Amino acid sequence: MVRVGLISDTHGLLRPAAVDFLRGCERIVHAGDIGHAALLEALAEVAPVTAVRGNNDRDAALADLPGTAVLQVGEVRMYVLHDLKQLAIDPVAEGFHVVLSGHSHRPLVEERAGVLYVNPGSAGRRRFSLPIAVGELVIEGREVMPRIVELDG
Repeated sequence: MVRVGLISDTHGLLRPAAVDFLRGCERIVHAGDIGHAALLEALAEVAPVTAVRGNNDRDAALADLPGTAVLQVGEVRMYVLHDLKQLAIDPVAEGFHVVLSGHSHRPLVEERAGVLYVNPGSAGRRRFSLPIAVGELVIEGREVMPRIVELDG
């Protein structure tokens, strides 16, 4: 069993509660709008990080981050991007099991045509009345068990 931590839309704010939740993960995925490279360095002290650049990641230190990433965890193939509306591939045809995104600040766990779509929501500053949240994928073989956890604001 492998635990993958999910975080997005931190916008430069790494909450201690988010770090506590991510402890024990074998990998962390940040789905963009990171804010500062130091935030990725802090996450990397917890577990290896896969990160994509978000529409607000204009800092020169984040300029080299890719817009998308492919991640293989055991038998599970994942596609990571910031804004799901920018999805330019057919995940089914490309053999992806999971699509991870951020941007909307709205947590989402939804299956479409056999592909699991997960957005952990925003772990940064509260936006409107949306929750502050992080997530995880627990992967065993080809089974993926997603979970979104709201953090205290």
